[in-house]
Amino acid sequence: MRTPAGGRIDRSVTLRFTFDGREYTGHPGDTLASALLANGVHRIGTSVNLGRPRGIVGAWSDDPAGLVQVEEPFPEPMLLATTVELTDGLVARGLPGRGRLADVPDTARYDRRHAHCDVLVIGAGPAGLDAALDAARRGGRVVLVDDRPEAGGSRPTGEEAGILAALPEVLHLQRTTAFGLYDDGFVLALERRTDHLGADAPRNRSRQRVHRIRAKHVVVATGAHERPIVFEDNDRPGIMLAGAAREFLHRYGVLAGQRIVVFTSDDAAHGAAADLAAAGASVTLLDARPAAPAIPGVEVRPGVLVTGTEGDDHVTHAVLADGERLPCDLLLVSGGWNPTAHLFSHARGALRYDAALGAFVPGGELDGLTVVGAAAGPPVPNRLVLWRTPGDPGKQFVDIARDATVADIARSVGAGMRSVEHIKRYTTIGTAHDQGKSSGVVASGIAAELLGVPVGSLGTTTFRPPYTPVAFAALAGRDRGRLFDPERTTALHPWHVEAGAVFEDVGQWKRPRYYPRPGESMDAAVLRECAAVRTGVGILDGCTLGKIDVQGPDAGVLLDRIYTNVMSSLAVGRVRYGVMCGVDGMVIDDGTVLRLAEDRFMVVTTTGGAAKVLDWMEEWLQTEWPGLRVHLASVTEQWAVFPVVGPRSRDVVAAVLPDLDVSAAAFPFMAWRDTTVDGVPVRVARISFSGELAFEVNVSSWYADGLWRRLLAAGKPCGITPYGTETMHVLRAEKGYPIIGQDTDGTVTPHDLGLAWAVSKKKVDFLGKRSFARPSNLDPLRKQLVGLLPVDARTRLPEGSQIIEAGDVRDGVLPAPPVPMLGHVTSSYHSVELGRPFALALMKAGRARIGDVVHVPVDGTLVPVEVAGSVLVDPEGTRRDG
Repeated sequence: MRTPAGGRIDRSVTLRFTFDGREYTGHPGDTLASALLANGVHRIGTSVNLGRPRGIVGAWSDDPAGLVQVEEPFPEPMLLATTVELTDGLVARGLPGRGRLADVPDTARYDRRHAHCDVLVIGAGPAGLDAALDAARRGGRVVLVDDRPEAGGSRPTGEEAGILAALPEVLHLQRTTAFGLYDDGFVLALERRTDHLGADAPRNRSRQRVHRIRAKHVVVATGAHERPIVFEDNDRPGIMLAGAAREFLHRYGVLAGQRIVVFTSDDAAHGAAADLAAAGASVTLLDARPAAPAIPGVEVRPGVLVTGTEGDDHVTHAVLADGERLPCDLLLVSGGWNPTAHLFSHARGALRYDAALGAFVPGGELDGLTVVGAAAGPPVPNRLVLWRTPGDPGKQFVDIARDATVADIARSVGAGMRSVEHIKRYTTIGTAHDQGKSSGVVASGIAAELLGVPVGSLGTTTFRPPYTPVAFAALAGRDRGRLFDPERTTALHPWHVEAGAVFEDVGQWKRPRYYPRPGESMDAAVLRECAAVRTGVGILDGCTLGKIDVQGPDAGVLLDRIYTNVMSSLAVGRVRYGVMCGVDGMVIDDGTVLRLAEDRFMVVTTTGGAAKVLDWMEEWLQTEWPGLRVHLASVTEQWAVFPVVGPRSRDVVAAVLPDLDVSAAAFPFMAWRDTTVDGVPVRVARISFSGELAFEVNVSSWYADGLWRRLLAAGKPCGITPYGTETMHVLRAEKGYPIIGQDTDGTVTPHDLGLAWAVSKKKVDFLGKRSFARPSNLDPLRKQLVGLLPVDARTRLPEGSQIIEAGDVRDGVLPAPPVPMLGHVTSSYHSVELGRPFALALMKAGRARIGDVVHVPVDGTLVPVEVAGSVLVDPEGTRRDG
């Protein structure tokens, strides 16, 4: 089917490719679709719902049917054969309706770039090239993007592209699709960079690149899409848009059929018929209008309608309204052209129906945007608007991609749908890969006929980004794998790696979870670390705790409004625990506050809540309380923090910081002191998250490694043991200290956690205060934090397990569903201090149930557990006070 000459392909080079297991040949410049048609292959796959044969309908991204699965040079599902550029060794297959994701990771690079310009021109056809040249000659910075491999559109690349290439202020991007136009001249465009180069593409070049373009003015020169006329069995392979057949001829040198029937209702298809006849095909043109102009070499038959087709895997006959069966191997259809107004719609531009053109066109002007060329309205006024011909609605396909028919539209109208948006969602027309490029306006026309309303009043659905499908990999760019969520490490990370730590992700941080010795399991390592802290001394890398420097004359006022308790009364040199609530009164974070000066505080947050808390504080400061004289700064990475914990911690700190009096009298609990070591400033705070005597040593991250090693060396005679987050969790749970986000779920108040003492009764207001008076927050049956002790002293309760009333259990069997639940286990560990497993839980009326026995289902067995207070170790706090 290849013509002897013509086209823009390189006939001097032969490319070999495989489709559906058979090998074929093509040339550089071909698409997979053009190469298949050149080899006489029309059937591409089957339809998504009905399994009907599907072929090539369009010549580019408007094709609703020709989806393929590419296997080589890289696996990619659901691509259009019309847009896949042919490469040597390409392997693809037709799809049975749906694609298959690759079973191996994609190792290719994807990236993004930013561009700013005075004028962005979208579309490098004749109108776009002229617009770009005009803007460039006026001295503006110009970006020109076009989705085809070469500029020129319907004509070969002219001198305009060469002139543009010589201008320094012009960025010209071919193979680049503008897929979204947003506010303020912001456009996203996808550039295909290596898929046309095949397996030998440079390994250091990205496969696709997303361009983020910000333009003062956007010129839309995206042309128009040809639309079909709907008739029975109009979905067979070998039925194609007339303009597509013309493009395959002129761009690729492919004559898609020898015995061609053209069915049209306007003059546009007459040029296609003439060109195909001149290329050697036998062409019969059927014009739905009562009169039609003559075409040399073409049999023109006016006033004729195609109402159906015949054929199995390929069309063999066009069936006319009078019953005549007209033989053909290619049936071309043209019902007119629709402006490619998608980007105009993205910018919230309204479309209006132009009855003379029989098309929806941009309906007005938008600031910063101009539509030119066929996108503003195709210059083909001599047409008959014909949406469909008579026939069986159930066999008249409106959206070939979705197997949606006229009968589906009729069913939606019969169900009461009157909005074209509702009809779209009821029928799924326009929701496939092509976003209704060839079916959307036709669906509006047919729906308008069925409803008996003008198509202009019914309108079209709203075109939304993306204009064409975009791979998730392209949107992710380099933000994938380890870069998807950037990894943060503390200044001590190399030491932890050397020490054999097992890490866990906490927020974005890599934190040591535990330090196993050879052959030691996590449970064994954690029990060893817990014992060391409770009986001797341990050291933890706490650098990841969020730290926010709060400065200004009104710093205390801000913190009083943010925290549930009073911070403005805190003395310089002292520390206070605080709780933050949302406006609904639910706990969102907790931590400590150090008062550094009259107008300066250090707010310490949880590791995972650091960014959220800073954002929360900034939101209120900037939008609700802009009059407060306060400045916030994150200093999380500037300060390294090492809690030195245990009954021997005072000895270790005293040995390393001899100028600091660490006695209980001079350095009480919840106080901080500044000192130095070898001239390096060090801040120490008496804060405990374990219930043991503890000193949090703070130093600039530049000196973290040196000070950490000094503390280890000084603690060696005391048996100092580095411990990780798992041990930290056990220690804090034994003391009933909650972890926000683990022991809370967004529905927990400070009172539920037993932190009513941290809620001020004196302050006039603070975030969440009013919510505490709501009846639901005063309900005595609210879930409260309690401890759970398995009666057998052996079973470790899985976190998340539900708690069941003991009275609901009969002979060890659960009642029939739904089973009433009292709450759930939030934290569960084995305690070396208690010599048994224990858990924390949120339980209805929990504190009033202390001493009761309830049940927890574990692996099909009901485990009796005793409800206890949340503080299970040293409730008097004598260890903490030293």
